[in-house]
Parts: sequence; structure tokens; C-alpha cells
Amino acid sequence: ASPLTAMAAGGHGPAGCGLGTEVIFKQANEWHEHVLAATTNGTSGNQTFGMTSGTLGCADAGGPLASGVDLFINDNLEQIAAESSAGEGETIAALSELIGVAAEDEATFKLALQSNFDQIFTSSATTSNEVYTALIDMMTKDVTLAKYLG
Repeated sequence: ASPLTAMAAGGHGPAGCGLGTEVIFKQANEWHEHVLAATTNGTSGNQTFGMTSGTLGCADAGGPLASGVDLFINDNLEQIAAESSAGEGETIAALSELIGVAAEDEATFKLALQSNFDQIFTSSATTSNEVYTALIDMMTKDVTLAKYLG
């Protein structure tokens, strides 16, 4: 089992890459934080997902949005849809922060989500991958938001 852990570590500390390292325990420096990050990475299967998709800090070849955004969208799809239609909420604020949108541009981001709701959430069966792609498209077309694409 150690070759997988060694391969995953790649400069991410003892926990390796994954959601636990990239999002939840991003500033881990205590031994128990590394243990919790490694547990999160391993038990939820996101480390394997990250290695195969090049996300969650497992590779530099990820998409144009910050590492972990795809998984966050997947895990919070319904809440993101509800808050996007209203143009406000904690989940889209967290999404904005995860993408790296500066505080002064957060209102622009939320308004863009609300204005483009029908293009992002085209049906009740819209997948998280479709939302991710539509989000990139929306940000590409907005001068203020385009600078946050990698």
C-alpha cells in the first residue's frame, strides 16, 4: 500500500494530495491535522479521484479553476443551484472563496451566477460536470471574473 501513498504525497506533506490536504486542512502543521487530512483523503476516495482527474492538488494538469472546486460543486450541487437563483448564500460565498475570487469581486461573481442561472442549470438533471464547465464559460465572458481562471 505504500507506493500509492508515496506517489500521492508529491510535496503535499505526509497526508498526500486530496480534499483533506487541499481544502479542509490546508494549513496543517500539527501531527493530528496531518492524520485527519490523510483520513479524509483516503476514506472518501477523493485521493484516488484527484490522482485520476488531476485535481485536489494531485497534479498540476487540473482544470482552469482552483483545485477542489469540481468536488465542492459535486458535493453541494443542489445548494449551489438554489443560492445561484437568489444570488446570495453561504455555499456560493464558499465557492467564490474556493475559486479565489477577491472580496471586492464577490458581488460580481454572485450577480453573474444569478444572471446566468438558466445557462448554468439548464435542467433539473444538470450534472456537476456541466455546472463546472458552464461556470468556466460564464467567467471567461466576464472581464472581472476571467482573471480568476488558471
